[in-house]
Amino acid sequence: MKSESMENDSGFEGNWASATLGEIIAGNGVFTDGDWVESKDQDENGDVRLIQLADIGDGVYKDKSARFMNTESAEDLHCTYIEKGDVLVARMPDPLGRACIFPGDQKKSVTVVDVCILRPAIKGIDNKWLMYWINSPVFRNKIADLQSGTTRRRISRKNLASIKFPLPPSKLQVTIREKIEELFSHIDAGVEGLKQAKAKLQQYRQSVLKDAVTGKLTEQWRERHADKLEPADQLLARILEERRANWEAEQLKIFEEKGKLPKDDKWKEKYKEPPIADISLLPEIPVAWVWSTITELGELNRGKSKHRPRNDPSLYGGDYPFVQTGDVRAADGLLTTYKQTYSEKGLAQSRLWPEGTMCITIAANIAETAILGLEACFPDSVVGFIPQNEDVSVEYIEFFFRTAKEDLDRYAPATAQKNINLAILETVSVPFMSVAEQRELVLQVTEKLDATKRAESTIDAKMKNSASLKSSILAKAFAGDLVPNNSNESAQELLEKIKAEKDQLIADKPKGNSKGKSKVNSERKPLLAALNEKTKAISPDELMQEAGFTSADIDDFYLELASIAEKIEQVSPDKKKLINWPYEKESNVKIKLKE
Repeated sequence: MKSESMENDSGFEGNWASATLGEIIAGNGVFTDGDWVESKDQDENGDVRLIQLADIGDGVYKDKSARFMNTESAEDLHCTYIEKGDVLVARMPDPLGRACIFPGDQKKSVTVVDVCILRPAIKGIDNKWLMYWINSPVFRNKIADLQSGTTRRRISRKNLASIKFPLPPSKLQVTIREKIEELFSHIDAGVEGLKQAKAKLQQYRQSVLKDAVTGKLTEQWRERHADKLEPADQLLARILEERRANWEAEQLKIFEEKGKLPKDDKWKEKYKEPPIADISLLPEIPVAWVWSTITELGELNRGKSKHRPRNDPSLYGGDYPFVQTGDVRAADGLLTTYKQTYSEKGLAQSRLWPEGTMCITIAANIAETAILGLEACFPDSVVGFIPQNEDVSVEYIEFFFRTAKEDLDRYAPATAQKNINLAILETVSVPFMSVAEQRELVLQVTEKLDATKRAESTIDAKMKNSASLKSSILAKAFAGDLVPNNSNESAQELLEKIKAEKDQLIADKPKGNSKGKSKVNSERKPLLAALNEKTKAISPDELMQEAGFTSADIDDFYLELASIAEKIEQVSPDKKKLINWPYEKESNVKIKLKE
C-alpha cells in the first residue's frame, strides 16, 4: 500500500520509480511505429501478414483483417517484424491508445504505421502488465490530453513516449498482473453467463412468435371462447366483399369525374382478384383459422421516390418524415424516429403513408418490418401494407412477418432467388383468425416481448457495469492499491540497469561504420526542397523517400509537413479522399508545391 513518508517522484513507495515508455525498452528492444505500406506494396497471396488497426482490441487481439505482402516488399520497405508477446498500441481510435498483446501468427508479421510496437526485451518488464497499464483509465486520460487531429484523432509516438508513469519492481509487476487477470477472469465468466442469458431470451422471443402464428399460444383461450368466435373463413369473405365494393366505388367515382357513366356491368370484370393461398404447400393451422394471402387483407404497395437524382438537396429538409430501410430495421416494431425529412417538393414526388402502415424492407435489410407511429413517406425500397379495415390487426401481421422473415420461401415459393419484391410479397400466405383472437394474440405477445425487453435491458446494464468494473480494477492496480507491496526490489535499479545496457551498446558500436538511421537522418532534405525538385505531384510515400525520411521518422515527417501546409496543394482524383488524408494510407492523394 502507499506510504506518504516513503513516496518518491513516482508518487508511490520508495521501491517504485517514475518512467517513460522509452526508458523501459532495453537496448535490443523495440519502440517504433509500424510501417507505411500502401496498396501497391500488398499481395493477397503474400507470405507476410500485415496487421491492421482493426486487429488491435482493448486488451484483446481481434485477428479481424486479412492483408498480406511478400517478403521482398517487406525487406525493401525495411519493415519491422513483430514477435509473439509484443505490445501493440493503436495510435488512432477507437478507443485511442488501446493496447493488446500480439499472440503470434503462422506467418511472419508486420504492422501499419498507426500501430506502435513495444518490445521491452528485458526480464524485469512484464509485457502483460505494461499492456494493462496502457489500457488503464489514468494512462488513457493522459493519451487524450496529448492527442492531435480534428477529423481523425491520433497520438504520435513522440507524445506517447513523453508520458510518465509509476513503475513497480519486477516481481510486483507480475503480482499486479496476476491479480488483474484473476479478477478479470471472474468478470469475464459473469459476462459470458450474461451473453448466454441474452441468447436464450432471443430464442424465447422467437419461440413466442412461432407459438403465436401456429395457434399454440392462444390454444387454451380459443377453446374457452370457441362458441363466441366468428369463423375465420366468414371474416375473410366479408373482408374480400368490402375490398371489391371499395374498388367498384372508386371506379364509379372515376367514371363520374370523366362524365361517362357505364352502360352495363362489364367494367366490373376488370377487377383483379388477389392471389389465393395454396394450402397444399402450407403447414397445418387450427381448424378455426384460415389461410389467406396478405393482399387479401389490405393494400400492399411500394413506396415512391420518383425524382432523379434521388439525392437532390431540394427534396429534403422539410416537415414530412422520410423513412428509409435503416429506420425500419432500428424501430423494433414501432417506428417513431427517422433521420431525414422531405420538403414540399419531396412530398410531391412521393406518397404520405398513414400512421399504422406496416413497412417491409425489400432492399439492403431484407424483410425487416415496423409499424409507422406517424405519417411518413418512404422510397421504393420499402413496401407499405395498410389493413383493409379494423378487422385486420396490423400488429398481428407484423408479428407474423417477424417469424416468416427467415423462411419466406415457405410462405412465398418465389423467394428461391433469396431476395424479395412486391410480386413476391403479394403471394405471402398469412394464417388468419377471428378479430377477438387477433386481439388476444397481440396482447399476449406484447406482454411477453415487453418482459424480454426489460430482461435484456437489465442484462445490458450489467454488461456495461462489468466494463466499468474492469476500469476500476485497473485504476486501483495502478494507484498501488490492488495488492500489498512486499517486494524488496527497486524499480529504480531496474531503470538504471536498462540505461547502462543501452550505454554499453552505444559504446560497443563500431565507429565510422554507421549505415543505419543516423546516416539517413543526417542526409534529410527539407520537404520544400524535395518538392521543388519535382515537376509533377508525388505521393506522401514518395516525398518521404525523396526527403530521406524512414518509417521510423513518420512523426517528424508530419510535423514538418504541417509546418509547410499553406505552401502545398493536395491533388486527388476523388475529392472525398482528401478528407481523411493523411490517415487513409491507401488513397491516391498526391501533393505538390502551390504555383
